[in-house]
Amino acid sequence: MGDRTAKNALFTEFAAVGKALGSPTRLELLDILAQGPRSVDELATTAQVGVSTCSAHLQTLREAGLIDARRDGKRIFYSLAGKDVLGLWDHLRRVAQLHRPHTEVARRAYLGPEDTTAVASDELLHRIESGDAVVLDVRPTPEYAAGHLPGALNIPLEELAERLAELPADRQIVAYCRGRYCVLAHDAVRLLDQHGLAAQRAADGVLEWKLAGLPLETAAAGIGSPADDGTDRALAR
Repeated sequence: MGDRTAKNALFTEFAAVGKALGSPTRLELLDILAQGPRSVDELATTAQVGVSTCSAHLQTLREAGLIDARRDGKRIFYSLAGKDVLGLWDHLRRVAQLHRPHTEVARRAYLGPEDTTAVASDELLHRIESGDAVVLDVRPTPEYAAGHLPGALNIPLEELAERLAELPADRQIVAYCRGRYCVLAHDAVRLLDQHGLAAQRAADGVLEWKLAGLPLETAAAGIGSPADDGTDRALAR
């Protein structure tokens, strides 16, 4: 028989991770950080919470060992502590989808009707390699810069309606965003369809491409360079 006190201490460590995950806002912050490192101001803006509230949630995630931080001048950038945290977030979503019936109801309410055609990752990769499609990244520019699908054009969703002229009218467009539970690509395809452009959406986003080890590029380093996967362990003090 093991020592009960020691066992309780071990399970307390496990519980600390579970407790950190027990907040919709903190899960959204993890979802954003799955795209790449971000500052507290950027995270607060994207998650639509106050900076002080965001900082408190980030501290909880950091104390649980789920995120790291590094200082760049006067700014602190946060990132996932490792690819395993990315996998944990993805697995949590899959478990909820499989075992909590209302998850599918909530997913449909958020993403909208199934009125867009999805392209599987292997098919999309084939199209990228053959040049058979225009790949459109509709995420915010900082996320695109941190890591994007090879050769993708970045037009954030909020700019898309005003920049349609930048897209060819005679080629298939495949829009993608953060992942399977991101609404941006769905909305982008609906908008493109309304303007007579042939468009589909990627079934997966950057999160799934990272987990699958599929190629990503970074804006700073150029074609073929690996995107940041959140493994920077340098802690800001």
